[in-house]
Amino acid sequence: MNNVKLYTQPACPPCEFVKNYFQMHDVKYELLNIQENRTARNELINDHGSMSTPTIVIDGEVIIGFDQDRIDELLNLSAKGKD
Repeated sequence: MNNVKLYTQPACPPCEFVKNYFQMHDVKYELLNIQENRTARNELINDHGSMSTPTIVIDGEVIIGFDQDRIDELLNLSAKGKD
């Protein structure tokens, strides 16, 4: 099972898109709201080099923004979706 984190904040339409995409593909993830969680905000900036949401971290690989091809590759979703 993959370790997936989604850094998000309120009023972020791309964040909602990622959440819906994960739900469609039954991806389990940890949701981290950077406006409510100072530790998450510091991780986003200091550990992952990002200052924007959505930022997705899959098994240590950082994806800034919604990059469906990269998400599919890291989660092996492309093969599942083509059956």
